[in-house]
Amino acid sequence: MEKGSRPRFGRLTAAGYDHAGTDESVRGNRHWWDREARAYLDEHGAFLGEDDFVWGPDGLRESDAGLLGGVAGRDVLEVGCGGAQCSRWLAARGARVVGLDLSAGMLRGSPSGTRPPGPALVQADARALPFAEKVFDLACSAYGAVPFVGDPERIMREVARVLRPGGRWVFAIPHPVRWAFPDDPGPRGLVATRSYFDRTPYVELDDAGTVLYAEHHRTIGDRVADLVGAGFVLERIVEPQWLAGPAHVWGGWSQLRGRLLPGTLILSARLPDQAGRSAGEPIELRPDPGDRR
Repeated sequence: MEKGSRPRFGRLTAAGYDHAGTDESVRGNRHWWDREARAYLDEHGAFLGEDDFVWGPDGLRESDAGLLGGVAGRDVLEVGCGGAQCSRWLAARGARVVGLDLSAGMLRGSPSGTRPPGPALVQADARALPFAEKVFDLACSAYGAVPFVGDPERIMREVARVLRPGGRWVFAIPHPVRWAFPDDPGPRGLVATRSYFDRTPYVELDDAGTVLYAEHHRTIGDRVADLVGAGFVLERIVEPQWLAGPAHVWGGWSQLRGRLLPGTLILSARLPDQAGRSAGEPIELRPDPGDRR
């Protein structure tokens, strides 16, 4: 494809594990989310709520987890905000929020009648945040951006750049162990069929080989290395148990699998403060919701 030309997206003809470049992943995913935004929000909107903060399909809510600490009066960036449900929840609790997403279609799914003060919404690539340095106190993401790029270290560096010293970055992604299992909510999804260490992305292609959608796998060690490489200090790893109830199914997520395997990984990290210390505002380290030991 010539530089500056717009890709043409055809009909889905192939899906599986194959190479996908960093830029073609972003182009394909932007197109996919723009096209599928309405259907996605129609299917999952009731579970996500209009102004709730749900960390993932397992059903862990920030109101129960308290992973972000106090947000009132804080400048907060939500990376990959989708329909901005989490951003609205944060704004309702006194945060000054910017919700950023690659997809205009997803941002258009945010209700126009949101009660003020609502979040500011920005369409942009999370690998190149359109903000000055050191302008946010906190950044968060619930399944946004990070799993969909082939160069997630760029997101980590960009988040570090826009956070103030001592700023926290908390993000949820599909648990990397899921990569070894079929994306099936039933018994078939309980038998490992791939290597956890195989980082070949899952891609959907049209008949010309154009990437229509891509998800990129990294191990837990890779994710931690990206954080540390960007200057963060890892504070906490959370692996929620299934809280969404027996009837809830979201793609490959289900209670059957959730009772045996973690579906979501949440990493909480912080930049050192101006004195080089990693400690900042203390947060209550609650037991993982659903932990019944």
